[in-house]
Amino acid sequence: MLKVITRYAPSPTGIPHVGNIRTALFNYLFAKNQNGKFILRIEDTDQKRSTLSHIDKIKDSLKLLGIKWEQDYQQSKRLDIYQMHLGILKKKGLVYEDEGAWRFKINTHQDQNIHWQDIVHGNVSFPVNIQEDFIIIKSDGFPTYHFASVVDDHLMQITHVLRGDEWISSTPKHLMLYSAFSWQHPLFCHLPAILGADKKKLSKREGAKSVFDYIDSGYLPQALVNFLTFLGWAPKGDKELFSLNELINEFSLERLNKNSPIFNINKLNWFNKKYIQQLKTNELAQKIKKHSKVFKNIDNKKLSMLIDLIRDRMITLNDFDKYASIFVTKGKQTPPTRQKIQNAKDAITSIQNWNLSSITENLNKWILNNNLESADFKNTLRLSVFADNTPPIYDSLAILTKEETINRIDDAFQNTK
Repeated sequence: MLKVITRYAPSPTGIPHVGNIRTALFNYLFAKNQNGKFILRIEDTDQKRSTLSHIDKIKDSLKLLGIKWEQDYQQSKRLDIYQMHLGILKKKGLVYEDEGAWRFKINTHQDQNIHWQDIVHGNVSFPVNIQEDFIIIKSDGFPTYHFASVVDDHLMQITHVLRGDEWISSTPKHLMLYSAFSWQHPLFCHLPAILGADKKKLSKREGAKSVFDYIDSGYLPQALVNFLTFLGWAPKGDKELFSLNELINEFSLERLNKNSPIFNINKLNWFNKKYIQQLKTNELAQKIKKHSKVFKNIDNKKLSMLIDLIRDRMITLNDFDKYASIFVTKGKQTPPTRQKIQNAKDAITSIQNWNLSSITENLNKWILNNNLESADFKNTLRLSVFADNTPPIYDSLAILTKEETINRIDDAFQNTK
């Protein structure tokens, strides 16, 4: 039985978006599930558009998600191999020169079809007579995608080609090249495209962004991996949260969906929120310090208190700054009346021990002894101290010092009539 070998073969003409990365993920999961090998092959035969920086971005995209490859290749460094295989086809009389390029000659027969058994789509068939002679070596000496991918897939012993279904119409050309070399072709698995909520091709506005875009927006790598794997594949049972190793154990081609998955940002948000909730406080603190624009140098104890207060509100890491910035800078909401502010200051000043337990006990007594309406008094504190929405107000006050709280109340007093 052949060892399973898959490959991810991007073109470094841009930074791959997550739909493209999903293809890499499926290839990786299947190879690892089968104790096989996963190869990264950079298809940089378009010399005008390929760049070294894009190659780095492709590799970094995979590394961020924990996708590791055993070997990597770069097609621009394999030109002698493609020329050698062009020579084989020349000897067979299957190619001809055309303005400096070389075309593969198709022997069309009216009644002949090219067909294969696709892992996702089943039996796929194309009539030969709709195919035209196609270029395999360009006039600049570089191979086309069709030629280089077939030669490389054979030499690298690729057993399964998992790629987007936009390549279905190109597969007849590839099969003709396999036949011309008398090679066994790999199994093909064409993955349905990810669609946006409007059921159209995924756009950048709908979600076709890079891994870097999502990481910068505060999404965790494990949430992206989990979410992307579920776009076109489903596990047995109803479990939804999987580590990368668990996905490797569960993954199978039989559970790929024939229908195009819909990119649902709300589902990605759900995954991310779940993973944020699962992180230990010190783990989340490290991620926040690295990600935050406001709290990079915050005291660890105070950061832990803020995390405990805000974690349940967070969907992405960006939400930490969104909800916690009021502990650094007051908001913009209108303060209450001076009479209410003065009452709040008197209440705060009366507290001797500044901790959550003492704050809660003293302020609840203040409300009772002064016949105040609890919600109104707490709202006065919120507006006076934070001037914005807060987590539970007593918990929020406990994060500030008593001095800072009084200073904020004084500021509110000065800014109202």
